[in-house]
Amino acid sequence: MRTSRVSRETARIAGALSPTKRRSTRQAAREANARDEEEDLEADANGALTPRSSPVDGDIKTTSRTPMRKRKREEVPNRESPTVGSSSREGVTKRPKPRRHPAKHIKGPNGSVKIEPPVNWEQVYGTTAAMRKRVLAPVDTMGCESLAEKHRSPQDQRLQTLVSLMLSSQTKDTVTAVAMKNLQDNLPGGFCLDTLLEVEPDELHKLIEKVGFHNNKTKFIKSVATILRNQYAGDIPDTIEGLVSLPGVGPKMAYLCMSAAWGRDEGIGVDVHVHRITNLWGWHKTSTPEQTREMLESWLPREKWHDINHLLVGFGQTVCLPVGRKCGECDLAAEGLCPSANVKRPSPVKKKVKKEIKIEFEDGAVAKVDEMVVQADDLGMKVEADLEGDGMIEAQALAGAVAPNVKQGVISGFPV
Repeated sequence: MRTSRVSRETARIAGALSPTKRRSTRQAAREANARDEEEDLEADANGALTPRSSPVDGDIKTTSRTPMRKRKREEVPNRESPTVGSSSREGVTKRPKPRRHPAKHIKGPNGSVKIEPPVNWEQVYGTTAAMRKRVLAPVDTMGCESLAEKHRSPQDQRLQTLVSLMLSSQTKDTVTAVAMKNLQDNLPGGFCLDTLLEVEPDELHKLIEKVGFHNNKTKFIKSVATILRNQYAGDIPDTIEGLVSLPGVGPKMAYLCMSAAWGRDEGIGVDVHVHRITNLWGWHKTSTPEQTREMLESWLPREKWHDINHLLVGFGQTVCLPVGRKCGECDLAAEGLCPSANVKRPSPVKKKVKKEIKIEFEDGAVAKVDEMVVQADDLGMKVEADLEGDGMIEAQALAGAVAPNVKQGVISGFPV
């Protein structure tokens, strides 16, 4: 066997010095396994022959004496699996995201269409109304319906209501209220149809210049005054068709004016707040305020047509803002009624434990530790304390065991 071993060594050196092609990994592995088997057989010539290699992957043989075993995962008793809808953090329950329940159009056997309202609309409406009572919105004190002078005649009040609605387009209620106050205080003879006809356009423009699109609105108001005098006997129209025919008056203004000026609810005044919020609630999926009005009027009870605009405008001014919605302060989000709510849960904050503990050693020495690092696990508590001059010591309270160098003491409530 020695001769063969010397021959193998000589062949190996010659192979390394020769310019031949490098042997493949598979071939080298086969030769290495063959050498190992031969050495093992020689070593065990006087005893039981126990080759340590086993065939793996065809010709390749492994050289490990003890096969690797996968460590068995220890079972943890009394460990319950998380329930559906619960958080991994103990004590925190995640509410499933609310679903959208839009109004449905159901066709009958005779071709008729029945509108089925959203399933939870009454709860959403009532919760929103309760929130509105707690918070005062600009529309409550400066809305177009409340800007007319109460001491004027009913005809003048209707005119002022119409003009305030014309000024409110693309303008905040606070700015509209200031412009209306300027007209009421500075028009010669008061705010009435005759003064609107007599005032110069430049003077009228100065009184309303803070509102949006003030140049166009100046022209519209002068034109409307002339139309009211010539076609409606100095009063405003009492029909939706007549109101929308006036320059600068759209469907929203017409329905709101009919309700506030004439006391007739012939439709829902849908502005940007009503259109936006009802879509956020999932009551429908519309792209224009006019489509929203048609959808709402198809199922919303008529007695709520007048109130829904005032309700949602104030809600949109205080809580459900166009930018930066306050979902964290909204009862609809807290009760899981709004499918568009965006409430972020605070992330858990890791705190460093800082306490004073007393540790007594076997030799009678006593040490006080001010700062320590506490690590909780399934069995107990582990404390690592850094003592000045004594290096790092460990005191463990795991299932009642005591570290060898600790005699007695209390560690974060765990007796050792």
